[in-house]
Amino acid sequence: MNRSELIDILAREHALSKKAVNAVLDTLLDTIQSTVQQGEAVQLVGFGTFKAVQRAPRSARNPVTGVALKVPATTLPRFVPGVKFKAAVNPVRQQHRL
Repeated sequence: MNRSELIDILAREHALSKKAVNAVLDTLLDTIQSTVQQGEAVQLVGFGTFKAVQRAPRSARNPVTGVALKVPATTLPRFVPGVKFKAAVNPVRQQHRL
């Protein structure tokens, strides 16, 4: 599913115009992005958590030349799925935990 398909579904399900849904989706994504950029987490209970994580500096090796490289520390976005989302994607896994 891509963005336009998602907008179509939301517009149909909630009797809204595609333009209105697009504006809401833009606001949602911008808010999540700016909040995580500021170092805060965005937790949507049952769905998951968006957060920034620090990756420590490390050594790596160029697979072609074999030359050792130093990879600097960096900050990356991370999404951690919630329990309900995990169960929806793989219900068998959740049954084994019970």
